[in-house]
Amino acid sequence: MSLNSTSYATVSTDQCTDSRHHVDAADETPAKASDCCPECDEVQLVSDDTETYCPDCGLIVEDTGLDHGPEWTPYDEAEQRRVGGPVTPMRHDWGISAEIGRFRDGHGRELPAATRARLRRLRRWNRRARFESKADQNLAHGLAEIRRIGGALGVGESIQAEAGQLFRESQSADLIRGRSLESLASASVYAACCRRRLPRFLDEIAEAARVDCGKVRLAYGVLNRELSLRIPPALPADFLPRLASAVDASERVQERAAHLCDSEAVASLANGRKPAGVAAGCLYFAARELNGYGAVTQAELAAAARISNVSLQHVWQDLQELALPAWPTPESSARTDTERRSP
Repeated sequence: MSLNSTSYATVSTDQCTDSRHHVDAADETPAKASDCCPECDEVQLVSDDTETYCPDCGLIVEDTGLDHGPEWTPYDEAEQRRVGGPVTPMRHDWGISAEIGRFRDGHGRELPAATRARLRRLRRWNRRARFESKADQNLAHGLAEIRRIGGALGVGESIQAEAGQLFRESQSADLIRGRSLESLASASVYAACCRRRLPRFLDEIAEAARVDCGKVRLAYGVLNRELSLRIPPALPADFLPRLASAVDASERVQERAAHLCDSEAVASLANGRKPAGVAAGCLYFAARELNGYGAVTQAELAAAARISNVSLQHVWQDLQELALPAWPTPESSARTDTERRSP
């Protein structure tokens, strides 16, 4: 077919006209100003999961998209682990420091030798850069000592966290100057236990801390005075569950001993005495009174309360001379229950 033929020219003209009209109609549709690049003219922005950018000039318009995915990393299908550890006062940096791995990556694949050597150097520099000052080193050492003492005594994490906060306050008040970190750490654990009414023996804390008992007592006095802790005094009832568990006392003996500790006569007797010794005396008195509900020896109770046998005997003799509240016998209590259930 010749290029000058009428049919070819007509077809070409019509096709060009249709395409021109189609382009003009598309150009007449205005684009939204918010969807266009502010630097380029009428260039549509492109968005992906992380950012919104211009495909021509590369301008990033928005890069702070919300992550709507889960907050844990599914390393195992049956277990959901969080991405990072929680913020805790038991770390000098509140637990937000970096932890560099050793042999495997995040997907569990074994690292090559060159990568392990590079990570070894990074761990060394990370260890050197963890502490900004000598105060941070002292804080890290004191908090580690609190965790060690709490683990040796079986203290809960909440009490350890409270002890760590007390240690931070003592460092802010400049109470560490002239005292050992171990003594202040052990005194913080002792003060946190007394605050929660879970008292521990002072020599027990000193044994776990490997510090002289006198230094722990002095450090606790400084904390109590300078920080105004307002710790309530220990009561015999606070030591009773621990002593009863140590000597394996029966439930009825524990109830009778708790009834004695709550009485006004025993409260007046406890003035000027060790609360643990009074609790041991009440437990021994209840075991002797309720004969047949489990025998409790003086030696076991004295060892558990950290007192001598003579001190326990004196408390027991003083209890015999007091007007203690009566305890119902099994027959009378059963009769009372029957009368209560009868119409």
